[in-house]
Amino acid sequence: MKASFDKLINADQPILIDFSAEWCGPCKAMAPILKEVAAAVKGSAKIIKVDVDKNRALAEKYEVRGVPTFILFQDGAIKWRHSGMQSAHRLTEIIKEVIQTNNTL
Repeated sequence: MKASFDKLINADQPILIDFSAEWCGPCKAMAPILKEVAAAVKGSAKIIKVDVDKNRALAEKYEVRGVPTFILFQDGAIKWRHSGMQSAHRLTEIIKEVIQTNNTL
């Protein structure tokens, strides 16, 4: 998982990681919201879930203390991070801001 995860986060394309757990009610509630975000960004960013119970080393590396925790990466750098539920509008706004910032550099 480590090599493929590192490859994902080092890509030019933004990637939103949803650190979650199967037992987490708010994580389950985020599923339709994340589908809405994926449709809104239309492939210009990736969204993946990482189960903290199955990937403890990643959760520890990124100091995930609660779920859901969202971390937006691009080119290996953390561009944004938040713990707790988020609206589709806010997540979409953050992703588009990162895309726009990099297109103007």
